[in-house]
Amino acid sequence: MKRTLALDIGGTNFSVAIFEDSLLTQVETRPTLRDDGPAWMIEQMEQIVDGWKLTDQFDGCGIGFGGPIHFVEQRVIYSTHVAGWDDFDLPGEVLRRFGTPSIIDRDTMVGALGEGFHGAGKGTRPIFYITLSTGIGGGFLDEKGLFRGADSFACELGHHTVVPDGLPCLCGSSGCLERMCSGFWLERDYGKSVKELMQDAQFIERYVVFLARGLKNCIMFFNPARIIIGGGIATAGDALFLPLRKELTRQMPPWSKARVDVVPAALGRNTILWGALELARHELY
Repeated sequence: MKRTLALDIGGTNFSVAIFEDSLLTQVETRPTLRDDGPAWMIEQMEQIVDGWKLTDQFDGCGIGFGGPIHFVEQRVIYSTHVAGWDDFDLPGEVLRRFGTPSIIDRDTMVGALGEGFHGAGKGTRPIFYITLSTGIGGGFLDEKGLFRGADSFACELGHHTVVPDGLPCLCGSSGCLERMCSGFWLERDYGKSVKELMQDAQFIERYVVFLARGLKNCIMFFNPARIIIGGGIATAGDALFLPLRKELTRQMPPWSKARVDVVPAALGRNTILWGALELARHELY
């Protein structure tokens, strides 16, 4: 039996889980305090694990991080939403705190593994996974595995422009998909929670125009067999997905025969944790 520690570090919440082979045996989620940095979060994780009073050691740890990762160097590059993570050696810190080797990747890449092997993409390739949460990002998984690109920056769908000369984004550009559609900006622009906004049909009708532009580009670039959308915003269900599919179909070129198959993540809030399990299996075991 392999015991795997799984970590999901996001801008809104972070989660810690334990897998015994393919059985999820423990999981806990807590809110991220964005100004308290990595030391506070890792102490929280250590506190959670200590509370489970485990008797055996971990065989490995998989980590999904909400920000750019240099996969080859196994370092956090930066977090656009949480302070203190610049050039942070998270695998080294996990080894020190938990005594186990670990492997880290961007959370959206890890999400593609989770949904691809255990969720809505199981048995389907290629898939493109997108998270709609505090930020927006993507991950592409085909028969060969994840596509990370030359420098670990592939599939950053959130930072391509969907509104020319649009509102300024934290990345320094403007009109990015993340700027128009992420939870971080929606709450600031509209003064309401994402949950409230996703109950407003008129708002959703406007929102899906921008989101569909991003998904159309994804389809034209990658031609995935299925697009899987995770993250908190995707939990809106049919209220979001029915108008989104309609708008995306309207935006697609009439000559294109590329499939438009867009579904919510099947693993819900545990998508990244299941992906962290697969990441550890692929890279450590």
